Amino acid sequence: MAISGLAVALLVLGALPILAFGTTVSSAFAVLGIVLAAWLTLCLVDWALAAPPRNIRVERELPHRIRLGETATSRLLLTNLNRTALRLHVRDCWEPSAGGPTAHDRVTIPGGERRALTHTLTPWRRGDRRTTDVAVRSWGPLRLVARQVLLQDTGTLRVLPPFNARKHLPSRVMRLREMDGQTTLQVRGQGTEFDSLRDYVRGDDVRSIDWRATARRQDLVVRTWRPERDRRVIILLDTGRAAAARVADETRLDTAIESALLLAALASRAGDRVDLIAYDQRIRARVRGAGDATVLTQIVESMANVEPELYSTNWLEVPRLVRNITTQRSLVVVLTTADSNGNARELLEMMPQLTQRHVVVVASVADPETDAARHVLRDGEAVYRAAAAERAHLEAANITRALAQTGADQLIAPPLDLPPRLADHYLLLKRAGRL
Repeated sequence: MAISGLAVALLVLGALPILAFGTTVSSAFAVLGIVLAAWLTLCLVDWALAAPPRNIRVERELPHRIRLGETATSRLLLTNLNRTALRLHVRDCWEPSAGGPTAHDRVTIPGGERRALTHTLTPWRRGDRRTTDVAVRSWGPLRLVARQVLLQDTGTLRVLPPFNARKHLPSRVMRLREMDGQTTLQVRGQGTEFDSLRDYVRGDDVRSIDWRATARRQDLVVRTWRPERDRRVIILLDTGRAAAARVADETRLDTAIESALLLAALASRAGDRVDLIAYDQRIRARVRGAGDATVLTQIVESMANVEPELYSTNWLEVPRLVRNITTQRSLVVVLTTADSNGNARELLEMMPQLTQRHVVVVASVADPETDAARHVLRDGEAVYRAAAAERAHLEAANITRALAQTGADQLIAPPLDLPPRLADHYLLLKRAGRL
């Protein structure tokens, strides 16, 4: 049962005669008893006249999935199975991260009829956002008290990663086509696999002239090349505790997901096969050998509910995971945080096992605020902060040198720059024929 503010105000108003006419304690208690009895009688009568809210059928219309940053519309359909009208206060109990309504809805439903309540959801976290209950209050005709129940009705809205880095894809695909010789440029991109022969045009590299074909045709003929296709790109996302740190209003894992999506989309356009593993102490998500048509869908679905775990990553198991995928030479991209000796020790220990067989790229998120703090010395507190930032910078530089000695490439960039930087490095490896 719920009591309205009107009922409280009515009780206070009934107690005013005590202050005006009550001269003795006994008379005051007598008046108070009369007021309480009258107030309780009104409340009980109002409660009895309130229609039972359990006789309501609840239905929900909700999109299955949206991307983070988008808005979804949820329709709650309430059918009154009573003969009498229902005067309701209704609240759809979404979890806070779903960005649902915070206030209740007032609705009157005549007997045997149905009403729809429309709500706007703007989630601010990815993953499955759920609601399991609908809180309903049925008020009596005096609106003093209400019958309240929780009606079970489960709704789930899957919030996928936003893939804001998609805006960088067209320009990188254009560069890939230039490398592949699919554009109408006079100078074609140089690849590493022989593709076909064509007539020589001004600006072509003379080293690409095929002299045997030239002798047969009596005209200069050059060879065209294309980047290798059907290579393996293995993306490993570190979901350990280091991935939970927030940089520029998002976690390091969210930035890693953006980078993985852009790289996977570009690699699939290049004809390569993409494998993805999200890992810390165990595998949190896996995508096996995805092609162009399904790679993005599989990755966003698999990573929607993955959150950083409060474990340190077991890097010594990573070579075995890669061997289970392929034993052929591949590009292995490790998206992690390699900026301190504590979280990079095991990473450095296992890295030679990967680099002796694969091309390895370690991509990390840089914190612009930490870098800026190195140069701020305005007071004592800032000096201590600058010293800590400088020490972190030196540790990161040492780890970069250690990774280079193992044969791995390392990319360190702010959150907005890391996805395009990783895509550019992939194109650079393609152009250099290292894949």
